[in-house]
Amino acid sequence: MLNNADPAGGTALEAQLRIAKRNVLILTMAQAILGAAPPISFAVGGLVGYQMLGSDKSLATAPLTGFNIGVAFGAMLIAFMAQRVGRRASFMLGAALAAVGSALAAIALFRQDFWMFAAALLVIGVSSGFSQKIRFAAADASPSFFKARAISWILAGGIVSAVLGSQIAIWAKDLLSPVTFAGCFVALVPICLVALAIFSRLDLPPVDSRKHASTTRRPLRDIILTQRFLTGMFCGISTYALMTFMMTGAPLAMVIGCGFSSDMATLGIQWHVLAMYAPSFFTGMLIARIGTERIVAIGLVILMACAVVAHAGIALWNFWGALILLGVGWNFAFIGATSIVASSYAPDEADRVQGFHDIVLFGSVAVASFSSGKVFNAFGWDAMNLIIWPITGVCLVLVLLLLRTSSRKVRA
Repeated sequence: MLNNADPAGGTALEAQLRIAKRNVLILTMAQAILGAAPPISFAVGGLVGYQMLGSDKSLATAPLTGFNIGVAFGAMLIAFMAQRVGRRASFMLGAALAAVGSALAAIALFRQDFWMFAAALLVIGVSSGFSQKIRFAAADASPSFFKARAISWILAGGIVSAVLGSQIAIWAKDLLSPVTFAGCFVALVPICLVALAIFSRLDLPPVDSRKHASTTRRPLRDIILTQRFLTGMFCGISTYALMTFMMTGAPLAMVIGCGFSSDMATLGIQWHVLAMYAPSFFTGMLIARIGTERIVAIGLVILMACAVVAHAGIALWNFWGALILLGVGWNFAFIGATSIVASSYAPDEADRVQGFHDIVLFGSVAVASFSSGKVFNAFGWDAMNLIIWPITGVCLVLVLLLLRTSSRKVRA
């Protein structure tokens, strides 16, 4: 316990934790509301693309590729903006972009303009790229022992996002009939503006590079070539890209391939997104108890179980069960990988490292979403499931090697 007291009579650590919890709560609320945009985009984006295209449906997931390219660009842009205008203003701009992108998507649907719709999802993706900074902002503003739990809180807000996004997609799908799905994006506009208002209440302390500067400032190359960073980044990228690849293709496989209704596909995405974020209530505590490497390893094994269920058949329970396991596996693996990355750099190195990490991450995710439509169109759902095995296998080997290295350091 620290001995220096703050003006309120508590310790400096208690004051820091109190401020951190307030900021994390605000970030969680805003993320929960703004996070409705990605589930809507993924639930209907591929189907809209499929409907708009002619005989060649191979580009059906191109709007979702646009979304993920936007995420990569947004991750790069906010790394630049956060240093110059602050994180609060950056997050508010991100929410405003989501509102603009949603309005543009609705207009594109009325005009039946495929590439305009793809551009609209790209703008929404830029907003989502800004939102990716939220988990790091929560971690950076928290004491070291609270970082993993702060990240978990942010991701737990996705539970609200999952229900809100999917229910908007179902309820508003025919709201502006006969233009199917336009109502989904119109309904999203005021939701994004509410998130903007919540972000305005943030009071994030700036990262003081002079206060936290390391004795020798490391070049970016030295940081990203450490075993810890490389393992965390590779596992985070691989599991996120794999999750996106499967989630993008699942609605097409359910509706186009197996004849289920779009509502059934949307509910499948809802259960998937719930599974992505619901474990966050205890993932942070599990990390504190058994360690980040073991949590990542457990997540990878669950992803393998997803492949088993998906291979077992094409009944509704196969799709929903696989999507649920995909979400839980992603949660453990990605939160764990993010915690590994967050522990590999000093505070004054944060923006450079996070910007590099998220650019590579969402660039890879964009490739995964584009490949999803191509692979489904050419080879089908079963071929998509096979890709899970080599990716999770390589990640598991890397995590076990890192765990062995960490154990040796502890013994030494």
